[in-house]
Amino acid sequence: MVWGCFSSQGMGPLRRIVGIMDRFQYEDILENTMRPWALQNVGRAYVFQQDNDPKHTSLHVRSWFQRRRVDLLEWPSQSPDLNPIEHMWEELERRLSGVRATNADQKFAQLEAAWMAIPKSVIDKLLDSMPRRCQAVIDSRGYATKY
Repeated sequence: MVWGCFSSQGMGPLRRIVGIMDRFQYEDILENTMRPWALQNVGRAYVFQQDNDPKHTSLHVRSWFQRRRVDLLEWPSQSPDLNPIEHMWEELERRLSGVRATNADQKFAQLEAAWMAIPKSVIDKLLDSMPRRCQAVIDSRGYATKY
């Protein structure tokens, strides 16, 4: 399992998850991976997007966002999954289709190399599609869309 992020500035780091990620491991990722990357590449004023996974919405993690003054994009609990990271995971899968690894370390190295090789044009195309995606959800009154 891996955690990754990106912004309009480019691909962010990919972090390997060992075991099951809980709220404490997620906070560690936010503090030691996401935040330093965001401050260096995006600046202090950014809005972080995540889904409503229980570890993301735990009091522990909400407190971290408040202490660090990180703005969160509101995410309705019953919304269709329009999170653009899901499309990046699909892109990563396509890029590694048919690639085999002999162990977990080799697989992570392959994932990381493919992740960092995703061009900015893919990011731009995905982010440019978000207004249309959101409008499609509004038009369908929250039901399924073609996205």
